[in-house]
Amino acid sequence: MTTTSSAVPPRHRSPLAVMAATETKLLLRDPAAVIFPLLLPLALVLVLGLGIPGLRQPMPELGGQRWLDTQLPATMTLLSAALTALTILPVVLTTYRDSGVLRRMSTTPAPPARLLAVQLVLYLVLVLAATALMIVLGRVVVGIAVPMSFAWFVLVLLLGTAALLALGLLLAVLTPSAKAAPGMGTLVMFPLLFFGGMWVPYETMPAGLQRFSDLTPTGAFSQALRATWSGTAPQPLQLAVLAGWLLVAGILANRLFRWE
Repeated sequence: MTTTSSAVPPRHRSPLAVMAATETKLLLRDPAAVIFPLLLPLALVLVLGLGIPGLRQPMPELGGQRWLDTQLPATMTLLSAALTALTILPVVLTTYRDSGVLRRMSTTPAPPARLLAVQLVLYLVLVLAATALMIVLGRVVVGIAVPMSFAWFVLVLLLGTAALLALGLLLAVLTPSAKAAPGMGTLVMFPLLFFGGMWVPYETMPAGLQRFSDLTPTGAFSQALRATWSGTAPQPLQLAVLAGWLLVAGILANRLFRWE
C-alpha cells in the first residue's frame, strides 16, 4: 500500500528578496558606508547646537525663527541624503563593476532595473534611519524642532532622497572606475549642497540664484523640508522638481547601465 506525502515543499524566496538580502549583508560588511552617513549629521547637529548659542536665538533673516527650528535640521537631513547618494552609492556600484561582481550578475536573469531598485531602496532606508536618529537625539540633547507637518515631511523625505539616489545611480553608471567615483561624487555634491543652502541661506541668495536653486534637486528638497518643519505644505513646484529628477535620472541610469 502506497501513501501520498502531504508535506508542503518549502517556499523559495523571490529573486528580488534574495538580491535585497545579499546587498544588505554586503552593505553591513562595510562599516564606513553605514556609520558615516548615519552619525555625521547627528554629530554636526549636536556640536553646532551645543557649541553656538546664537543658533538658539530668533533670526530676522529666517522670519524670526531660530536656526535650530528649520535651517539646521533640514540642512543636516539634506547632507545625509547627499552624502549617501553621491559619495557612497557610486563607489559601491563602481567597485562592483571593477571587481567583476556585475559581470557575474549578468549571467543571471536579473535585469539591471532590479539591481538599481534594490540599491535605491537599501540606501533610502539608511537615510531614513539617519534622519530618525538625528531628530530624536537632536530634540533630546539640543532641542531642535520636530517637523510640524509630519505627513508632508515623510513624503518630502522619501521623494527627495529617492531623487538624489537616482542621481547617484546615474553618476555611478557614468563613472568609469571606482577610483574616479569619490572625486566625481564630490564634484557633483558640493555645488548641489550650495544650491541647497548648506553654506548660504536661501533667503540671502540673489533672486536669480534663488530661481536656479528652485530647479535643482537639493534646492527643492531643502526648501520643501524647511516648509514641513515650519508647519506648512511644500510648494507644488518643489514636489514636481523632485519627481522630475527622480524620473529622468532613474530612466537614464537604467538605460545607460552596463554590466561591464
